[in-house]
Amino acid sequence: MSGAVLLAVGVCAAGTYALRALGVLLASRVALPEPVQDLVGRGTVVLLLALVATSTLFEGDGGAGVARPTGVLVAGVLAWRRVPFVAVVLVGAGTAAALRAVGVP
Repeated sequence: MSGAVLLAVGVCAAGTYALRALGVLLASRVALPEPVQDLVGRGTVVLLLALVATSTLFEGDGGAGVARPTGVLVAGVLAWRRVPFVAVVLVGAGTAAALRAVGVP
């Protein structure tokens, strides 16, 4: 890697650490109103769902096919039913792998 790339990575790492440290330091000094705390909590869930949706439905420039969304759906149902996490991951991945093995894209 070139020196400029290493410098950029270092600056980003330092900035990220500073923002996280600032959040910890300010959390005890600044009290957010209840509606703002609720909005932040909901925003976190929405961002996580958006990440799951895009990584489930898209691959590169096109769609991800049928096998991956089906595996994620199976894993989601198992998680909703409070199945242990390891089983959720293994069954979801196994479902997608089995569908791909029989030729489902």
